[in-house]
Amino acid sequence: MRVLERIDRAAGGLGADLALYGLSAAFALVTALTSTLLPHRAWGGIAVWGYLAAFLVAGVQLLLRRPALRMPLTWAVWGGVALLPLVVQAVQRSAGRTDRAQEEVLVVEHMGERLAHTGTPYLGPEAIGALPPGEQLLGYAPYQPGMAVFGLPRAAFGDLWCTDARIGFALVTAAALVTAVRLLRSSAVRAVQFATILPICALTLATGGDDLPVLALCLLALACGATDRYRAAGVAVGAAAALKLFALPVVAVLLVLAFTTGNLRRFLPGALGLPVLALLPAFLVDGNAFVENVVRFPLGHGLVTSPAQSPFPGYLISQALPGGRYVAAALLVAAALTIAVLLIRRPPVTAAAAALFCGYGLLAAILLMPTTRFGYLLYPLAFLAWSPALVFSRPTGTTAPRGDTALYRL
Repeated sequence: MRVLERIDRAAGGLGADLALYGLSAAFALVTALTSTLLPHRAWGGIAVWGYLAAFLVAGVQLLLRRPALRMPLTWAVWGGVALLPLVVQAVQRSAGRTDRAQEEVLVVEHMGERLAHTGTPYLGPEAIGALPPGEQLLGYAPYQPGMAVFGLPRAAFGDLWCTDARIGFALVTAAALVTAVRLLRSSAVRAVQFATILPICALTLATGGDDLPVLALCLLALACGATDRYRAAGVAVGAAAALKLFALPVVAVLLVLAFTTGNLRRFLPGALGLPVLALLPAFLVDGNAFVENVVRFPLGHGLVTSPAQSPFPGYLISQALPGGRYVAAALLVAAALTIAVLLIRRPPVTAAAAALFCGYGLLAAILLMPTTRFGYLLYPLAFLAWSPALVFSRPTGTTAPRGDTALYRL
C-alpha cells in the first residue's frame, strides 16, 4: 500500500496522471475500433481525443513541475470524455439514431412513462409475459422506484435531446461530486478522477449512466460523514438507495459509522426514510409488479434471464461446477458474513474507514455474484480511491483512531 502511495504522489501526482490519461486514451481507441456495442464505439471515437489532449497537457505539467492545475484539468477532461460524448449521443438519438443509447436508458425512460400514466414504474409478470419475446427484457425495470424520476422529462416533453435520461444522470452526478469536493476542502484529485474520467465511469455515463448518480450520491454521503454532517449524509445515501439497491450496503456501513460516532438519530431519517417513501407508492399500487422487477428478476427468477454475465469468479463457478450457482451463492454469503463480523468487531469510526469497508465489500460481492457486470467495478474503485481524500480532510492537528489507521493501511 505504501509503495502505491509513493507512486501515486511522485512528481506531485503528475506521473500517475500521465499514465492514467495515456492508458485511458488507449482504452478509448480500442473501444472505438473493436467494441461490438455501437454506443461504446461512438463514445470511444470522441473520448480518445479528450484523453490524448489531457495526456499532452499532463506531460507539459510534468516537464514544468506545475501540479497546481491538476483539479481544473480533471474537470475539463470529464467534460471532454464523458459529458461531450453524452450530449452528442443524446442529440443524435433525438434526430432518429436508435444506436445511441444502451438499453438501461430506455428502461429508465419507460419507468417514467409508466409512473406518469399508471402510478407505478413497473409492469407485472402478466404484462411482461404478454410482450413479444424480444421485448420482454426491456419490460423489466430492476431499479428502485426513485429511478423513474429520470424518465419523467421524456414522458412530459417528448423525444428531445435534453429529455434524455442521461442528461438527468449527469446533472445529479455533477452536483453531488462538486458538493463533495467543496465539503472536503482538500486535494482530492485522484478521488475525483476515479469517479469521473476513469474510462469505466466516463463510458458508463455517456452511454448508459444510471450507476453514476447512485455512486456520486454515496460519495457525497461519505464526504458529509467526514465533515460531521450526518443529517445530510443520511439524505444523500437515502436518495441513492431510492434509486438502486446497490446503495444498500453503503447505507448499512454508514449506519454503523453513525452509531459508533453517536450520530444515529441524525442519520436515520434520511437514510431509511427516503427509500421507504420512494418504495411505498409503487408497492401499494402493485406490490407483485414491484417484487417481480426488483427481487425476482435480479435473483434470476424472472421470465427472462438478466444479460449481466461478466466472466468473474462467481459467474464462472456457477457455470462450470455441478450446482455451481449454489456454490457461488454460498461463497457470496460467506463473504457477506465475514464483512458483517468485521463491522461488528472493528466498526468504522471515520468516513475513511467506512469507504474502505464499502470498497472491499462491494468488490467481493461483484466478484462472487453469479450474475454481474464488469461496469459495476466503478463502485469499489471509486470508494477505495475516495478513502484517502476523506483521511486528508480531517481537521489539522487530529489523528485517526488506531483501528482506522490500521484498516487504512491494509
